[in-house]
Amino acid sequence: MTIGWESETPGLSYIWPDKFPQHIRRNLIATDFDEIIERRESSSLKWERYRGRDIIPLWVADMDFRSPPPIIDALRHRSDHGVFGYTLPPPGLADAVGEQLRNDYDWSIDPEWIVWLPGLVPGLNLACHAVGDDGDEVLSAVPVYPPFLSAPRNSRRNLVTTHLVDDGHRWVFDLADMERAISSRTRLLLFCNPHNPVGRAFNREELHRVAELCERHRLFICSDEIHAGLILDTDKKHIPIATLSSEIASRTITLLAPSKTFNIPGLGCALAVIPDPGLRGRFLRAMDGIVPHVNALGFAAALAAYRDCGAWHRELLDYLRGNRDLVEKAISGMEGLSMHHVEATYLAWIDTRTSGIKDPTAFFEQAGVGLSRGDDFNGPGFVRLNFGCPRPLLRKALDRMAEAIDGKLS
Repeated sequence: MTIGWESETPGLSYIWPDKFPQHIRRNLIATDFDEIIERRESSSLKWERYRGRDIIPLWVADMDFRSPPPIIDALRHRSDHGVFGYTLPPPGLADAVGEQLRNDYDWSIDPEWIVWLPGLVPGLNLACHAVGDDGDEVLSAVPVYPPFLSAPRNSRRNLVTTHLVDDGHRWVFDLADMERAISSRTRLLLFCNPHNPVGRAFNREELHRVAELCERHRLFICSDEIHAGLILDTDKKHIPIATLSSEIASRTITLLAPSKTFNIPGLGCALAVIPDPGLRGRFLRAMDGIVPHVNALGFAAALAAYRDCGAWHRELLDYLRGNRDLVEKAISGMEGLSMHHVEATYLAWIDTRTSGIKDPTAFFEQAGVGLSRGDDFNGPGFVRLNFGCPRPLLRKALDRMAEAIDGKLS
């Protein structure tokens, strides 16, 4: 367990009273990331998939860690009120988001640019509705998070895909292939940074090249940046594509949420940052009559996440780096499996194509490990492993995978 203060004041010991001042409470650290929390009886989507089976679920992108104490405290405080009516964003939330974007990414936003959403996936669908007309094209680079593949169809748009390519060290954009894929009816690029599932944190040069392509072809951008708070490499930094220039900002819908970083995906609170008033108006009109309000607990959790959880966040990143390193070492020792270094996210994109395994997801489920199917990301022959879990559980899963591979070879 990590317990401590971000303070040089001598003689202070850890207690968790609800009435500690906010500036002290946000700097407390008290999370045992090694603790295995029983989730089988909590209606967990992640764990219910394998009810009654000895399979460790490392598939859907939620973590098996307890959420930060300030969030749990905020939820208790809000639920003690006892009335859960339709809820506006709480005072201070927009300012907390703005402060985080300014401090972390040197991005100054106007609170009016923020549109609150009950989840990031609705944002992807709304962006497709808001840009272009029926029959227009939406471009995306695969493999990619599955809702990128379904959102255009849901909006009566045509999906056009281009492929990320393996340059031997990492996954990169094939700009020539992207150029060939764009037609006179292409209106929108669905962009994922940091990238799910390949774990890239795209650098400034890469982003400029993508932005230049979009400017030249007058494409709008919907940038999914939900994993922005999960940069694992200490020499890298997340760069919102909207910060590259005012022109790119005017063409961009940036989707953000506290859900992945602070492990609160079940509370349903996300946001779109849309600087251009015309684009923002179209996005808001697409929401009319379809998208519900964010709920009271989602707002309460988001405020605590953005305002009070910096110390917990830093401890999480340290722990995830250790898990990432463990996974990379383990996979490098398994015959027929490979992966690139994970720069960001808690997701490993594992190549099984030289292993001879016909159905890798089923193969590893048989071995007692539940992974995401690569086909769902338009990445056949791959599996995605979520290492956002206690290390003892992760070690057990990796041991099972290694034993299954060894058994196949023997």
